[in-house]
Amino acid sequence: MTILKHEVRSGLAGCILWSAVTGGLMALCVSMYPSMSGSMDDFSAMFANMGDFSAAFGLDKLEFGSVMGFYGTECGNILGLGGAFYAALTAMGLLAGEEGGHTAEFLLTHPVSRVRAAAEKLAALAVLVLALNAVCLACGAASILAVGETAAWGDLLRYHAALLGMQLEIGGVCFGLSALLRRSSFGLAMGLAAVMYFLGLVINLDQGMAWLRFVTPYYYADAARIYAGEALAGPLAAGCLLGAAGAAWGLWRYGRKDIAA
Repeated sequence: MTILKHEVRSGLAGCILWSAVTGGLMALCVSMYPSMSGSMDDFSAMFANMGDFSAAFGLDKLEFGSVMGFYGTECGNILGLGGAFYAALTAMGLLAGEEGGHTAEFLLTHPVSRVRAAAEKLAALAVLVLALNAVCLACGAASILAVGETAAWGDLLRYHAALLGMQLEIGGVCFGLSALLRRSSFGLAMGLAAVMYFLGLVINLDQGMAWLRFVTPYYYADAARIYAGEALAGPLAAGCLLGAAGAAWGLWRYGRKDIAA
């Protein structure tokens, strides 16, 4: 557990910063809801009739005038993108960072197998992502209560659970990619998360691309679909398998990799 504790301590400052910024932006968005609620019906009608723009972001399905619809649109995008970027960047640096920072030779002199060392790093990623999401959920829920609104807490918890699953999936894939690299590629990490987000928009715009729902986690982590009670078990299972496959590949590859000093 020494490596796990070390990785958590090393990533704690970044986790606190990302949590504070992301959670703070979510709370700020919710705090603006009461001042806008008087004109929300007009906003809802306007957004629902903006054609492809509305479809791309699910505004034709969400009731933007309600606190839940507002939360799913504004706060969901903040945590959906911010959390995905955080998970991708953190995961990408776990294995490749050892070689890029020339610390691999120190790590591998310890009486711990490579697979165990990588597994503890993977566990640290899960801990940090869970901490980020716990803070953001607390900020979101507290801000809704602070403005005197009542949320559908079941839907809210399911939505946050889906966002957590999305971030863990992206983190697992980036962890696997990290095992292939000799130095961290933060551009690749952010690019992967951005592509997944873009694919989610493509599905909303073109029903012929519905097969992408098994590729991008932004499909099952979509507030409009979760609030509507759509069947998301298939895409969710595919996402879990993809994330687990990325993590398993990373563990296997790192155990057999020719580590550069």
